[in-house]
Amino acid sequence: MKWQLSPRLIDKLKKVDVRVRKSFYESIRLFEQSSYDLHLDNHALEGEFAGFRSIDVTNDYRAIYEEVPSGSPEPIAYFFLLGTHKEPYG
Repeated sequence: MKWQLSPRLIDKLKKVDVRVRKSFYESIRLFEQSSYDLHLDNHALEGEFAGFRSIDVTNDYRAIYEEVPSGSPEPIAYFFLLGTHKEPYG
């Protein structure tokens, strides 16, 4: 699946530990190949984030995205939030 990063997520990547940043890009490469690879634990979110999806970046970090129409048959995954499990979910 094609993907795009929000400016906010790019800023967050610049501030996180280099290991988290490296894991993020490894997860994105895996996501490109197979967005539902078991290692990503790609799943739909509920509550405040209903309609969005999340993938694992590390044991604690998650990346949240929304599938947006792209004009082609396949939507684009728009990643807009990166944080520890507690950060985005409160």
